[in-house]
Amino acid sequence: MRILITGGAGFIGANLAREIQTRFPSAEVIIIDDFSSGVSKNLEGFKGELIEGGVENENLIDSLNRKDFDVIFHLAAITDTTVDDREKMMRINVDGFKNILNLARKGRSQVVYASSAGVYGNGPIPMRESQKLSPLNAYALSKEKMDQMAMNFAREAGLKIIGLRYFNVYGRGEAHKGKSSSMVWQLACQMEQGKIPRIFKYGEQERDFIYIKDVVEATIRAMEVKESSIVNVGTGKKTSFNRIIEIINEVLGTDFKPEYFDNPYDFYQNHTQADTSLAERVLGFKAGWSIEEGIRDYILGRIF
Repeated sequence: MRILITGGAGFIGANLAREIQTRFPSAEVIIIDDFSSGVSKNLEGFKGELIEGGVENENLIDSLNRKDFDVIFHLAAITDTTVDDREKMMRINVDGFKNILNLARKGRSQVVYASSAGVYGNGPIPMRESQKLSPLNAYALSKEKMDQMAMNFAREAGLKIIGLRYFNVYGRGEAHKGKSSSMVWQLACQMEQGKIPRIFKYGEQERDFIYIKDVVEATIRAMEVKESSIVNVGTGKKTSFNRIIEIINEVLGTDFKPEYFDNPYDFYQNHTQADTSLAERVLGFKAGWSIEEGIRDYILGRIF
């Protein structure tokens, strides 16, 4: 089996690459990453081929035509939701995805790609795949366009394409993401350093936080899906930022109280919560880590 992972030096990609090599030791795994957001440290222990470059580079993608991939996991993207350069966002996220789809068509490869809960904006919760989409920023808009392109391409080219709308992922390998890292990571870092955790007023924002180990499991299961589809990857539960601080306090044995400040973003998602019924039916996936268990495993692993 030959597998291509784009964005393989990034948070989800690197975790996925390691797990695939553990589960499928005979698989040939190739990673593409331009290291604009991924880091080489994430690839420690990776035994496959690494190609440095961006998926928006048509010549680079065309050079892969000599290889027939059984599965392409497409995770490469600009993931910073505060980037307001729409042209750049569309070139890398949307045009890059088009290049990957064309590569898949030539090799008759299955495609599993990263979509996002960001496409729902501040829509009603629990968020269902069939509801009206309301992207609030350039990143979310690019993911909406990718979803549309994927399903059109699947019908026209007869390919199996699975889109995974990841909710709020946290866990090992996200440290390099800076301000784009999860609130779990950002708050834990502050509190481990003895700093007062700072969150937007008044900490009542809620997220469907899902642990990276569950995300990798769902992503691998997507290889077995029989028909093209787009599904949520979340826990189906929401947790407030205030509660995250409480859990981290419990793990660290501290008693920090949050400092609240004004939210400067007018495109902010205040609440996310996945409807997971389609994922359970299509992927056979249900998150196994509670937020309490996930944070404890993450922090006590001291992977900071």
